[in-house]
Amino acid sequence: MADTEPYENAFDAIPGAHPYPRTSRYHDAEIGIHRQPDGTEVRYTKRRLLPPLDQDETVGHTVAAGERPDLLGQRYFGDPAQWWQIADANPVLDPEGLTDEPGRVIGIPLTGGFPRGDRRV
Repeated sequence: MADTEPYENAFDAIPGAHPYPRTSRYHDAEIGIHRQPDGTEVRYTKRRLLPPLDQDETVGHTVAAGERPDLLGQRYFGDPAQWWQIADANPVLDPEGLTDEPGRVIGIPLTGGFPRGDRRV
């Protein structure tokens, strides 16, 4: 049986390939390379810094008891895995902070609110 290449090496053979799917928050993030003292290369995703959205780039949503970020992702984007778009549009460090306080108004980003917004559903 032939040896298989590690997952990250497979992408090296495809020019322009990126290790994250198009629906991932990290799809457009830059991939960095750290060289260890022994010469081994370690790939990592560089930090994403997003500009704050203006009020005209979001619509307000009043959090109801029992709501969760994934449920909001499904409601507004048709995909529970897209909760991160809502988290990115609000000043929270923990995604649970989006919905932990019923009555709180959070911003739901409109299509195209962030750079590379053409990927939004």
